[in-house]
Amino acid sequence: MKEITQLAAELGRRLQVLNAHVTTAESCTGGGIAEAITRIPGSSAWFEAGYVTYSNRQKTRQLNVPETLFPKVGAVSQEVVEAMVRGAQEKSLARFAVAVSGVAGPDGGSRDKPVGTVWLAFGVGEDVTAELEHFTGNRDEVRRQTVKAALEGLLRRAAAEIENQG
Repeated sequence: MKEITQLAAELGRRLQVLNAHVTTAESCTGGGIAEAITRIPGSSAWFEAGYVTYSNRQKTRQLNVPETLFPKVGAVSQEVVEAMVRGAQEKSLARFAVAVSGVAGPDGGSRDKPVGTVWLAFGVGEDVTAELEHFTGNRDEVRRQTVKAALEGLLRRAAAEIENQG
């Protein structure tokens, strides 16, 4: 918990240097990334919005993820998290965004996507990148590792933006 709070606080410092905002689009973490961010006093200066889109229907309704993606690639996929991150940026107007979708367990895994499989997508302006992670542990541990990876990914991207401005 302490490490995640420290990551969120550092993200806030970096985003304030950039005069930028962040948004989250979450499935398997159920709002955990947004909760970590809003734990930080003053986060309203740099946190724009959080979308918890657990069902495919809400991914489509709230974030404009094309319905046709789900039968083709599934909710836990690069294509879906990239669409989620774009939708969150479009809806919130935040420069930075993260989206996550994964199999936290204990059920729901398959041979192709076992428990612990998590896709993360990061948006910085027009640029979108995605990362596949395979976390271990129980449901809480997978979710916690996902929150940590999301914050670390945002931190790396904010640091790169600061460096590019320098």
